[in-house]
This record gives sequence, C-alpha cells and structure tokens, in this order.
Amino acid sequence: MDTRFSAAIHALILIAGADKPLTSQQIAASVGTNPSYIRRLTGLLKQAGILASRQGVGGFRLLAEPGELSLYRIYRAVEGVEGVHVFDLHQNPNDACIVGRHIRPVLTGVFREAEAQAEYALGHTTLADCMEKMRTEIDREEKGGEQPFSAEITKTAET
Repeated sequence: MDTRFSAAIHALILIAGADKPLTSQQIAASVGTNPSYIRRLTGLLKQAGILASRQGVGGFRLLAEPGELSLYRIYRAVEGVEGVHVFDLHQNPNDACIVGRHIRPVLTGVFREAEAQAEYALGHTTLADCMEKMRTEIDREEKGGEQPFSAEITKTAET
C-alpha cells in the first residue's frame, strides 16, 4: 500500500507546527525517508496550492490555515485522483460459477460505500484536528510537560 498520504500529513504537521522553516532534509529525518522523496511530495502539495517554498531561505510554509485544510484535500493532492480509492476487485472471476458471476456487483457496491464513508471522514477532518491529537499524544507521553508543540517539533526535526 502506498504511504504518500500519511507521509504528506506527517510533513504538513511538522511544517505547520514548526517555529522556523524546515528543510526537506529535516522533514525526511522525521518521516523516516530521504529528502528527494520529501521534495517530490512537497512538489505535489505546492501544485495543489497547499504549500509554498521559502525562496532563498529554504523550507516551506502552509498556504492555508491547518483548520481549513481537510485531509481529503491533502489526499487528492498527493494521490492525484478525485475520490478515495482503497479497494480493487480481482480481475478474472469465473462466470461459470454462481459466486464468480455475481461477485462484481456485490463487492462494487460494498467497496464504493466504504470509500464514500472514507471520503466523508477525510473531508471532515482537518490538519488542525491531527495536530490536536498529536498534542494530546505528546502530553500523554510527557505527563503534562510544559514544552510548547512548536518547540517539540523543532527539537525533533533537528535530531
């Protein structure tokens, strides 16, 4: 399964929460990939009007507020498709078999309904929602630590 979508959300949380511009190398270190992969992802996000590069300084900035940036918009930007597509049908069911003859219409409906629910959920979840959940996880781990979210992100990106 492709991981562009989760890597893009990871990168955008870093960018949105950082108190200074982050380079593709810093983002890649956090995502666990290489800088060229991050540059490809950020290129797609720039084409979609989600990110801008900081000329001469290095790093990226969000062009939308995290609370206005749905996960569905991010998904469409990095996957390059309209609509969520998760499931595929096998190609050669045997029409001589009663199950093989009827499996496509049955599963097509089931799969499309599940994908529509995923689209709805992603469309109603924002980057800010993910950032809030991240803050909750950080707080839980640190048991109420006083470190602001942006300082924690910058510290992580520097390691």
